[in-house]
Parts: sequence; structure tokens; C-alpha cells
Amino acid sequence: NIVQPPLRSVVFPQSGGCTMFEKVVVIDCKNHLLGRLASIVAKELLNGQRVVCVRCEDINISGSFYRNKLKFLDKLRKRTNTNPAHGPYHFRAPSRIFHRVIRGMIPHKTHRGKCAMERLKAFDGIPEQYEKSKRMVVPDAFRVTRLKPGRRYCVLGRISLEIGWKHKEAVERLEAKRKERSAVYWEEKKAQLGKAKAAKAAVADQFDAKLAKFGY
Repeated sequence: NIVQPPLRSVVFPQSGGCTMFEKVVVIDCKNHLLGRLASIVAKELLNGQRVVCVRCEDINISGSFYRNKLKFLDKLRKRTNTNPAHGPYHFRAPSRIFHRVIRGMIPHKTHRGKCAMERLKAFDGIPEQYEKSKRMVVPDAFRVTRLKPGRRYCVLGRISLEIGWKHKEAVERLEAKRKERSAVYWEEKKAQLGKAKAAKAAVADQFDAKLAKFGY
């Protein structure tokens, strides 16, 4: 088993004010519920936070796979009869589906909404530039905390595959390579942290003895 570095959780405020502001927040979307995560991300985008969402293919949707697939197939029927090129456009990739869900929660036709959407990036898998970034999770949108045990749910990546997404195998292949690189990087990092801890402990004994003389 490949040991992954621990993920930090990010608790976004539910109110209008943004108390926690980072330059960029990278969210690992795996095992998050689609609507709950989208609503929290949408609010943060409007507050001025830049958000990068990775592993969108592992987002969960409550309800059985069969029921959700029927919903998506029903949406695919909705198009302009005279010329389907006029829209509405139905994206197949999980990252684009998630992007569209967020767009529906933002007044994207206003200047404020347009600027908010420019702060969002969504990816299938984890691109190379975000491999070593600290990834966050959102507890308020986690499936294990929000969905009652035993309830049915499905994975967005599987629905995308069934409605025409053609890059699932490519993403899985790239993700396998990334996990191999990540395992090597994590082992090296653990070794460095162990050395640093040992060095600190060795120096601490000397300082403790000196400080003890002065009553500290």
C-alpha cells in the first residue's frame, strides 16, 4: 500500500465574511458530495478566494447510480432542435461538470460573477504543478460526515464514462504514475523529518542543561 501524506482539512466560513484567506487553496475532491462542495466553493470564490479543485472524477453524488444516470441522460436530451451547436452544451468530463455546477450557484453574467469564475480551476486527476501542494478537504461536504450510513451514492467519474467521457483510462494511468512518484517523495520527506527531529533532540539536551542552571 502506498502511504500518502496526511491531508489538512479546511473549514470555510458559512457566513458572508471570509476569515481564512490563502493565496490559493487546493481542494482534493475525492469522497466529497457534489452539491455541498460546490456551494462552499462558490461562496469562497465570491469572497475573493482562489480555489483549485483536483480529482474531480472521485466526487460522490447521493442517490443510486442508475437514478443519477437517468437524470444525466435526461439532461442530454435538452438541446436546440434547429441547431444543437447553439447550446445548451453538455460537458462529459467530471471537472467540467463540477465547473458547471459551481457556475449555476454564481451570478456568472455579472462582472462580480465573471471575476469569481476566473478564480476557479478544476481538474481530473492531479496535474504536475499541484502534485506537491498541500491538499485540503472540506469536512462540511464530506460524504462520510453528511450522508447517513447505508444510503446509496455513486461516483461522478463512472457517470461521465457512461455518458461519453473518453479519458478515464488516461487519467487512471497518469494517476498511477503520480502515486508512485508521491510515494518516493513522501519516503524521502519522512527521512528528512526524522533527521531534523533527531538533530533538534540532540541540541535540546545541551540547552536544557544550561537553562536548568538559571532555573528554567
